[in-house]
Amino acid sequence: MEFNTLDEAEVEAKTVILRIDINTPLDRDTHQILDLTRIKNAVPTIKELVGKGAKVVILAHQGRKGSRDFTSLEQHAEALSECSGIKIRFTPDLMGEKVISAIRSMRVGDVLLLDNVRGWDGETLKLSPEEHSKSELVRKLAPLAQLYVNDAFAAAHRSQCSLVGFAPLLPSYAGRLMEKELKTLSKITTNPAKPFIMLLGGAKFSEVPTVIERMLALELADKVIVGGLPAHAFYKAKGVLLGAPTERSLQREGSPEVYEEIKRVFDKYEAQIHLPIDFGGEINGKREELRVDELPTNLPLLDIGTQSINEFKEVIAQAKTVFVSGPMGVSENPNFMKGTKELFTAIVHSDAFSLVGGAHTIAAVKKLNLQDKISYISTGGGALEKYMIGKPLPAVEALKEAKKRMES
Repeated sequence: MEFNTLDEAEVEAKTVILRIDINTPLDRDTHQILDLTRIKNAVPTIKELVGKGAKVVILAHQGRKGSRDFTSLEQHAEALSECSGIKIRFTPDLMGEKVISAIRSMRVGDVLLLDNVRGWDGETLKLSPEEHSKSELVRKLAPLAQLYVNDAFAAAHRSQCSLVGFAPLLPSYAGRLMEKELKTLSKITTNPAKPFIMLLGGAKFSEVPTVIERMLALELADKVIVGGLPAHAFYKAKGVLLGAPTERSLQREGSPEVYEEIKRVFDKYEAQIHLPIDFGGEINGKREELRVDELPTNLPLLDIGTQSINEFKEVIAQAKTVFVSGPMGVSENPNFMKGTKELFTAIVHSDAFSLVGGAHTIAAVKKLNLQDKISYISTGGGALEKYMIGKPLPAVEALKEAKKRMES
């Protein structure tokens, strides 16, 4: 592999700085943790390091300064302790004298979670690994450790200090979650079982043509089903009038350049791109279906329609690999969950290897209670998106460079 994993790491009696991603949804009023998925995903690496006799210092973040979900990590330490069965100590500091003293006094098997790394302004500066390695955080913590492990795949698309700054100075390794994510994604972007079908939906569309062109040009994907807001954007790029409510929903990302790119990609790969032929619109809180040739409409279009669902299910039935990013409609509303429910159910009842990613996609999967039937659920949102369009992930690149240095 291009990076080292824990298989190569000798951690017994050594202090390990471990970067994880436990950035979780919080209750709007109480700020209590609502979902333990990312916390549970961090447990295997922590358990392995402790089991091998390491002293583990954890760095993590929650939200960002100024956001509603920016909080201390004290409750995260409690949740990690409950999920892992290991006592995770918390310190309400990041690199002060109390932290340094606590790290120096750690014994084998101890785990210490430092406070929200984004509480320090230097964390989010967009600098290179070498520049970050000269930061206050790295200068204070790196001398106290012998290894660095990055298990934060969901944040791997960010060149932030705790994600890339330790790799130039310490022997560095991918944690088990990072390793698993990259191996699984490599499987579908190098040699997927065929036919490979992609479902692209959700509420973002500016990167969708890039994903489609890359996967079809490399002959990785065979067909692409487009739903959600991307489907509306494709029709707008084709010159179809959608109606004022739906047109407004496209304004945030819609630009002449984006629509031009969508049209170019659609014209090039029209035979492989499946767009809905009907939609579910909302009238007085209820669902009303309309064919594309009945547009424009003053009804907001919030789901794909029944004819589209049936056509797409036939495509899915042929698949051996399916990648899903985004619901087919506004899946939070029961009246417009139909497209998402029927297609996601068709996927789990097929013989295909299924990979899903993105917060809204995962939320829909859980709402339908299908999480145990999906082959692999990626923790990545932005990281997954960048990976799928072929952009390097800074945290992964830092691990690759660290391996090169260790071998030279």
